[in-house]
Amino acid sequence: MAGETLRMTKLKQIFLLRNNGISLDAISRNVECSRNTVKKYIRLAIQKGYSFSDLGTKEDHELEKIFADPVQVSKDRYHNLEELFPWMTKELKRTGVTRWTLWGEYKTRYPDGYSYSHFCEYYKQWTESSQSTMHFEHEPADKVYIDFTGKKLPIIDENTGEIKEVEVFVALLGYSQYTYVEALGSQKKEDFIEAVQNALHYFKGVPRAIVTDNLKAAVTKADRYEADVNEAFLDLANHYQVAFLPARSRKPRDKALVENAVNLVYQRIFAPLRNESFFSIDQLNYVIREQLEKHNNLSFLKEPISRRKKYERDELSLLRPLPQERYEIKHYKTAKVMKNCHVQLDKCYYSVPFRYIGKTVKILHTSRHVSIFCYTDRIAFHERKSKPFSYSTHGEHLPSTHQFVSQWSPEKFLKWAERISPSVKAYIEQILGQKNYPEQSYRSCVGILSFEKKVGKERLIKAIERASSYNVYNYKVIKNIIAGKLDKLVEETTKARQSYLPFHENIRGKENFK
Repeated sequence: MAGETLRMTKLKQIFLLRNNGISLDAISRNVECSRNTVKKYIRLAIQKGYSFSDLGTKEDHELEKIFADPVQVSKDRYHNLEELFPWMTKELKRTGVTRWTLWGEYKTRYPDGYSYSHFCEYYKQWTESSQSTMHFEHEPADKVYIDFTGKKLPIIDENTGEIKEVEVFVALLGYSQYTYVEALGSQKKEDFIEAVQNALHYFKGVPRAIVTDNLKAAVTKADRYEADVNEAFLDLANHYQVAFLPARSRKPRDKALVENAVNLVYQRIFAPLRNESFFSIDQLNYVIREQLEKHNNLSFLKEPISRRKKYERDELSLLRPLPQERYEIKHYKTAKVMKNCHVQLDKCYYSVPFRYIGKTVKILHTSRHVSIFCYTDRIAFHERKSKPFSYSTHGEHLPSTHQFVSQWSPEKFLKWAERISPSVKAYIEQILGQKNYPEQSYRSCVGILSFEKKVGKERLIKAIERASSYNVYNYKVIKNIIAGKLDKLVEETTKARQSYLPFHENIRGKENFK
């Protein structure tokens, strides 16, 4: 696409924010791209007939396909419409004039002009250019505010007695001020993302937006108007279909609510726990939860209602349902498809269709799943393997000539080797672990283990023991040892030494050990 191009995580945020009624300027600041780029993608979405809510739910590779070769917007067509906007603004103030009336007049003048929905959307974009405002009213199920407390809580190491201070995470719904608190080991993105998810599950639903106070885990560069958003946190927001709104620096109105909540956490959680000792985060969080429930059940000073009751009465039913699965941090890498139709990831192997042999592909992986892409097409999907040298192979990925190879596996060779001898198994483990390409190790394993039938178990064991003593692990060395009968050398030398033992009267025989 000509002009500025966005990562799919940011593109999803554009559509989610727009679906929530956020202005173009605000979207531009939050996603950190130009206003024209935001307009371009919104316009393309409308032209292609997609709703913003629908686009926000699509996978990254699906979005890439949709916007990989977009329909070009006719500049003349849009220019003709844009010229009418000032006139439309004046006309709409006149009695009885509606946008439908003006669209009908527009179509009479330009029969090939935009549809009514596009006509209204473009006019909305234009009116926002000079009248964009941030909304701070707290509506039910609208925003959740998150932050860390400035002060920390101590944990004592039972073994060393060392005191470690841990972070305290705070989240609250803007309308009801229903609060969630959790102690964390750090502010790293892994801990932070887990805490955000825990908060959403505690609230039993998802609001329209998450507001952060420039947290390092979520915002890597704080600015009044722009924030460089952590990619993992954006991906989390997309997973839960929630817009992300970083609080603006030096704007107390953006974060006054959560700062007040932090002060209350100090009073109602920190203070009651100040004389207690804790020896694990789990133990600390158990007691925090007890104090948190008391806090949420207390009535407001100026309202005869508690946070919990206000949340249950006005907010809970308006929150969107949680997704079926929790979010997992995604990692990316590239790999070249090997001749056996597999790619390697952390000493495990995953199959792709054989026609991609030799091509470089992108691997997207979480702790549970592995997705493999060639450009924008997902060509394979696997459950994540954890055991080293494990294979995940789909039979249809392999050509007919390679079907028999699919029956080979590290487990098969290790069981075969263990049946012969523990030393043979240890030798095979070394071979499986040192090869870059699995077919190399598999062929070596087959060649070595086949010597059992050719020369017998004992000779194979002695050959492997001799090779292991020199820390040499390959098929050729075993072959050379057996071919040169070097495996017998130790045995023959030992026998020879025994045969030349001289007789001496001081040497006791077996009869002395009865």
